[in-house]
Order: sequence, then structure tokens, then C-alpha cells
Amino acid sequence: RGGTLSGGEQQMLSIARALMARPKLLLLDEPSLGLAPLIVKQIFDAIRELNRTQGLTVFLVEQNAFGALKLATRGYVMVNGNVTMSGTGKELLADPDVRAAYLEGGHH
Repeated sequence: RGGTLSGGEQQMLSIARALMARPKLLLLDEPSLGLAPLIVKQIFDAIRELNRTQGLTVFLVEQNAFGALKLATRGYVMVNGNVTMSGTGKELLADPDVRAAYLEGGHH
């Protein structure tokens, strides 16, 4: 039945299935990929709520830098597989180099 779900519904189902094992750490790889902005917001809101209410650690790999950094307690910027910057999500959102490279033309 998963094949008849929308992209956002499929992502939510994937996350729900992973949560059935009651993990302490959840690794999410590009959960916003190909989804409409409203659905991306819903997924990011769900991730934030899981962290807040269940203390779940979420390791998020995401090209949507703005959304990921708004959500993140800590963030890491990688270039060609190397960590080039790190800090709190708030610090990275405010960093001029990060803004120029990853947020220009996006939401800020």
C-alpha cells in the first residue's frame, strides 16, 4: 500500500516505521527531497517535536540548509566530504559565508 501514498506520506511512514524500534538515534538522509514546501515544514515540525518530547537524537543530512539549520541544535557544513564549519544552527544561519554559499536566493 505504500506505493499509493504521496511523497510526504511515504516519508512520514518511513520515519514512523523507524520509530517502532524505539531508537535513541534516528538518521535521516534528505527527508525533504522532492517534497512540496508545506510537506517539508510538516516533516521538520515532526522531527523537532520528536526531539523535544522524546529526547530523540536526530542526525539529519539535508541540502535544504535553511530548514535544517533552523531545526538543528548543532550543524556541520561539509564540502567534498570534509567538515569545513561547525556551530549551533543559529550561529551557522548568521554566518556570512554560510549565508552566501548556501542561503542566498533561499529563505532568510
